[in-house]
Amino acid sequence: MKVDIYDFDKTIIPFDSGSHFCVWSFFHYPWIIVFAPYAAYGLVRYGLIGRNVAKMKNYAFRFIGAIPLEKAVSKFWNRYEKKVFAWYKNRSRENKLVVISASPDFLLQDIAKRLEFDTLICTRHNRKTGAIIGENCRSEEKVRRFRELFPDAEVREVRSDSYRHDKYIFSLGERCFHVEKDGSLTEFDYAEKYKE
Repeated sequence: MKVDIYDFDKTIIPFDSGSHFCVWSFFHYPWIIVFAPYAAYGLVRYGLIGRNVAKMKNYAFRFIGAIPLEKAVSKFWNRYEKKVFAWYKNRSRENKLVVISASPDFLLQDIAKRLEFDTLICTRHNRKTGAIIGENCRSEEKVRRFRELFPDAEVREVRSDSYRHDKYIFSLGERCFHVEKDGSLTEFDYAEKYKE
C-alpha cells in the first residue's frame, strides 16, 4: 500500500485547531468561563513550566462535556474550513491520505470527513471529561500509531510544518515537504536536514 502522510495543524490549516477551538468555544458558550481557571492552571503548570503538553490538554479541554460538542465542532468548521491551504485542495490523489495529528479526535473527525481523509490518526479524548485516553499523538507516538495500522505501508510523501516535532514521521517518507507559514511547500532531503 502506498500512502502520503500529512500533519494537520499549521500544515493543512494555518493555525493550531485545538487552541483555536478553545478560544472560539469561550466566546460562543460563555458559561464555560467557570473552566477558565483549570485551563489557566494547566497552561502555567504544565505548558510553561513542566512542558507536559498532554497534562496541559487534560486541563484545557475540561469544558467539552459542558457544551453541545458535535454542534459546536460543526459550527467551528463551518467558520474555518475555508482557511484550508490551497495546496491541499489542489493535491493529487494517487496514494492513500493519512493525517496524523496531536489535535483531539472530537475536533478532527468532522473536518476529516469534509476533506476526505482516508485515515485519521489523532489524540483520543474522553468526551465527558476532556482527558486524554492513551498517549498524546505527538513526535514518536505518531510513528508508533501509524505502524500499528499500516505495518507494511510504503510512505511516498510526508508534509508537515514542524522540522522539530515531525522529524519522526519525516523519516518514513521518500519525499519530505515542509509547509511554510504562508502555505507554500519546500521540499528537503531528510538525511541532509537531520545529518543522519
